[in-house]
Amino acid sequence: MSTGKNRLLVDLGMRIRERRVAKNWTQTDMAVYLGLNRGHISDIETGKREAGIITLQIIARGLDTTMSKLLEDL
Repeated sequence: MSTGKNRLLVDLGMRIRERRVAKNWTQTDMAVYLGLNRGHISDIETGKREAGIITLQIIARGLDTTMSKLLEDL
């Protein structure tokens, strides 16, 4: 991958952020609730880091959705 951000990662991150904000969660709230690192969530939301399949499943369940819905039409 190039040093630039991958559009898919950026779009997925934006979708995760939108769903997090809709739940009125800060990144810290989400991190505590899901047992993830806040910095990791930040990096995923900004497209700096790729979410592994297990992390994506944890995030999807925590946001009351599915992995397929998070990835739909990206």
